[in-house]
Amino acid sequence: MLRQRLTHPEILEALAAAGHGSKVLIADGNYPASTCLGPNASLVYLNLAPGKPTVTEVLDILLTSIVVEDAMVMTPEDGPEPGIFQEFRSLMPDVSLTKLGRFEFYEEAGGADTCLQIVTGEQRIYANLLLTIGVVLP
Repeated sequence: MLRQRLTHPEILEALAAAGHGSKVLIADGNYPASTCLGPNASLVYLNLAPGKPTVTEVLDILLTSIVVEDAMVMTPEDGPEPGIFQEFRSLMPDVSLTKLGRFEFYEEAGGADTCLQIVTGEQRIYANLLLTIGVVLP
């Protein structure tokens, strides 16, 4: 049994095979994961129940295992910034959020660089987060 916080075998396998520049999507419960899956991405369903787990709960655990150099978010066409963006910033204070429109986000998340898509039970809208893995320094 592992003693670290991240213990999910499929997620660990995908992250171990990833490298600098690989992308990881943490998707909310509305994201069309099965039809927007990248050609090289593993798909892991964690959506146990509505609201369980949340995108931020998954992010909190992933940050114990990977370095993040960029984070992309899906933004609404108009209206205020989704409140979850501030939670992303608080968990990743040194990472800027790159804002993309819905279809731009789908294109990025479904690209060849995405190695892992994790579907959560998150119910907040615009809670999708596409992380770019950074460099682990010696």
